[in-house]
Amino acid sequence: MERVTILGAGTMGHSIAISVAWAEMDVTLYGIDEDDLKRAEDGVNRKLAILQENDLFNKETKNEIKHRLKKTTSLEEAIDGATFIIEAVPEEIKLKQDLFEKLDKLCVENVILASNTSGLSPTKIAINTHHPERTVVTHFWNPAHLIPLVEVVRGEKTSDGTVARSMALLKLMKKKPIEVKKDILGSVGNRLQYALFREAQYILEQGAASKEDIDAAVVYSIGRRLPVTGPFMTADMGGLDVFNAISNYLFNDLSTADRSLKTMEKLVSEGKYGQKNGHGFYEWTSEFSNEMNQQREKTLIDWLKKDREEELFQKSR
Repeated sequence: MERVTILGAGTMGHSIAISVAWAEMDVTLYGIDEDDLKRAEDGVNRKLAILQENDLFNKETKNEIKHRLKKTTSLEEAIDGATFIIEAVPEEIKLKQDLFEKLDKLCVENVILASNTSGLSPTKIAINTHHPERTVVTHFWNPAHLIPLVEVVRGEKTSDGTVARSMALLKLMKKKPIEVKKDILGSVGNRLQYALFREAQYILEQGAASKEDIDAAVVYSIGRRLPVTGPFMTADMGGLDVFNAISNYLFNDLSTADRSLKTMEKLVSEGKYGQKNGHGFYEWTSEFSNEMNQQREKTLIDWLKKDREEELFQKSR
């Protein structure tokens, strides 16, 4: 079994650590200072309490998860004995390159060095290492302890063994890993997400629908269907002749913008960043923010419970 260390105790780091410990594996979480680790501990306690309240485990299991999760501010202590290291530091290429160069020197050759980057190139992250074959991206989606998908992205020199060990570990964590066979910008999930977001911006700019109705069109149609069938299975079930005909007349009219559109650019230029500072496409009062976060979390927990129930059903067959 792998011995896992998470470097970075922020939103993603401590959520990934929960997933590891929940899978009955010990995990070490590295933070830059005690305040960093205290914030992570508060986040862990809150998330575990909510999972217990929703009957995903009992108090005893919650305490076991907390016991498996060790914390430290010493990088050397964090990586001592680790066989699989997941980096979850800020999305700055130079920061990641410097860290991976350091890890490459400190860790023996069989230690996997994985990055949780959501879009940076694993090839570029490993550019200063002597063993780029052990570098891989394991892109968890936020919130990492609730979203099943993890994208395992190959760099140009990533070995088959590195990918195989990454996939095996993630399956032990009850994740749904996919292999991204090429070092492609944005991997799979973000390319699909931003294709939708570009078209949503375009429809808004055309005055064809309000932001509320565009969101509703996704939530109450494809949003209901996509949890069961992805784009290719949806096309098969709807009829490829139909999807082919619609593609041939609609593709030419879809947005081909190569940057954010006017309304988005205007909001950002005015310092309106959304939920993080109270203003964006929507107005984020504290009440509205709490309501939407609780609603999203509850929905993701319901799906997670269904996933766990399906796993138990499959095992009992």
